[in-house]
Amino acid sequence: MAFLLLSGAALSAVPAYANAPSTPDISNYSVTLTAYNAVPGQTDSQPLITASGAYSNPEVVAARSQDLADELPFGTIIEILGPSQASNSCGFSIVAPIVGYRVIADTMNVRYTDRVDILFSTKSNYLMADGSTKNAGTILGVCGDSSIRVVGHIDISNPNNLPKTQDELAALVNGTESSIAQK
Repeated sequence: MAFLLLSGAALSAVPAYANAPSTPDISNYSVTLTAYNAVPGQTDSQPLITASGAYSNPEVVAARSQDLADELPFGTIIEILGPSQASNSCGFSIVAPIVGYRVIADTMNVRYTDRVDILFSTKSNYLMADGSTKNAGTILGVCGDSSIRVVGHIDISNPNNLPKTQDELAALVNGTESSIAQK
């Protein structure tokens, strides 16, 4: 099966994780990795505002299950390493170039546990071999036994502090911006 990325924006920037520094492991977690879009059917009645009060920016936002609130509080910057082994229900290797680093700024429904949910744009579509298109969230699917690594923390009590692009977020992680605090 062949895939073709249609999103031009994703191709124009180098993924943030490509330039990630080799920092000491602060914390690693094994989670189920899933995805969502900022639309009413997949969020609450205000899909453009996260649980932290930040804008639902599909370039940098991720949500975590409520049971991980102490380990991954709002503002935690994570690097998503992906699943330990390939699975038919997980398309991480396909969408990895548009994942980058993520900031925990949203939370999931209480029915989910040990999960991280990546926010993708509704326009991040892939052309399938049969001519149909599928969103990156659908392509990602459900990736059990996925690794994430905490690489820092930013104060998003003021939602304007949330980086707007992968480049801004990578600058924080790579140390060219000073407003990141390692835990």
